[in-house]
Amino acid sequence: MRQLLSLLLSAVLVLALPACGSTGGTSDSQPDPVSASSDGTSQEPMAIPFSLAVYPAYSLHPVLGENRANLTLAPLLYEPLFQLDENFQAVPVLCQSYSASPDNLSWTFTLRSGVTFSDGTPLTEEAVAAALNTARQAGSRYAQRLQDVAAVTAGENSVVITLSRPNGDLPALLDIPIANGTGDRPAGTGPYVLAGLGDALSLTARTGWWQRKTLPAQEIPLKAVERSDDLLSAFASGDIGLVDVDLMGTNSLGYSGSYETWDYATTDLLYLGFNTQRGLCQRPEVRRALARAVDRDSIVQVDYARHACASLLPVHPSSSLYDQSLAQTLSYDPEETVAQLEELRLLGRSLTILVNSENSAKGAAAQRIAYQLESAGMEVTLTKLAFEDYTAALAAGNFDLYLGEVVLTANFDLSPLLSSAGSLNYGGWREEQTDGLLSILQGASGSARTSAARALFTHLEEQVPLVPICFKNGSVLTQWGRLSGLSPVRGNVFAQLENWNLQ
Repeated sequence: MRQLLSLLLSAVLVLALPACGSTGGTSDSQPDPVSASSDGTSQEPMAIPFSLAVYPAYSLHPVLGENRANLTLAPLLYEPLFQLDENFQAVPVLCQSYSASPDNLSWTFTLRSGVTFSDGTPLTEEAVAAALNTARQAGSRYAQRLQDVAAVTAGENSVVITLSRPNGDLPALLDIPIANGTGDRPAGTGPYVLAGLGDALSLTARTGWWQRKTLPAQEIPLKAVERSDDLLSAFASGDIGLVDVDLMGTNSLGYSGSYETWDYATTDLLYLGFNTQRGLCQRPEVRRALARAVDRDSIVQVDYARHACASLLPVHPSSSLYDQSLAQTLSYDPEETVAQLEELRLLGRSLTILVNSENSAKGAAAQRIAYQLESAGMEVTLTKLAFEDYTAALAAGNFDLYLGEVVLTANFDLSPLLSSAGSLNYGGWREEQTDGLLSILQGASGSARTSAARALFTHLEEQVPLVPICFKNGSVLTQWGRLSGLSPVRGNVFAQLENWNLQ
């Protein structure tokens, strides 16, 4: 009976689930009418200026800063060499052109001419090289993604990046804001400049911005806040018109008022990992059977409230590396799961699943997976642990399965998860063939990259060291009826700012 009810519920949820849009949003990056208002009603736009939040006591440096609200402002003040689009493709911004050596170990990026920082200083190869070297240093938000960079040097109107490991898609890692210096409020090349002193700050449109695009406002007031409670109340009252949030994050803030939600795709992967070194899940045929018990659509629809995009491969469905035909190999099939488990004589056997107890959405997803495995005939123990205990249990291998989450780089390098020396390889998956396929994909470019991805994903579907579930969405909340034309992307909620309309 439990299995029948589970199947009926899953069927209803699949029928109700909207298609995954190009941005991974809840409605193709359009306002979500369901989550738009806390009381279910719309309100007339408030007659106050559109403003954004700032924490004056914290650094606004786009690379060394850590405050989320301040980092949200970065694309208005700073620009990168490349900007990622909704498909995780690198679009040149401050880079005019680029080339790579045949082995993809040395890259040369020619800079766009005629660009200046907001203080009038010209954008030079020395300034860009210094900014990227700052991004490499300890304490930078980008240090980990640039760990394969051996050197960044200035050339002739160009920057040369030398790698210790080949990378055929290096531009995807270079959506790093270029700042002139390491102070708390350095100059940038973006469309706005920071003006004012103390808590009385604002963003003023630059007259010398090289892109010369039309901006939605000549001045954007900044509302000074000190604590999370200040941010919540300021947004609820309309004093702040926009916030960038992770609605499914641990300890996420509870925003209220009448607002619209604009989702965008991220590289934040939720996955089910197996203990491949001990216990029931050592054999690939067992892992393949269990993988088909996972109903991703119900997890996305219910547990993540549509703020995620289901994925059968460890790459976002919006990426050009995603292979739709290959993705169906291990799709949800509870009847096939039961048949395979029966053939393997595993019905009634016990499994232990670990999950971090500090995230409610993740805990609910783990509980749903446990129910799905029980419906397939397994005995499941779900163990919810605080983060420190959870990571300790993973390191000790005290699990059969675990629900994990990882923020991948935009080139979807799976080495930390699946290489023999991977820092996040808690399942203990060590195989020379996987290591080789990961290395080939990392170093490939162009059409060879697509072929390398297919070869890797085909092998992973045969061996199943982990089960991709979904990629979380980021969310932009705006006051109801105040803004239109938003096209947020990962790392820049102000993308295509020239198309915005302030009411």
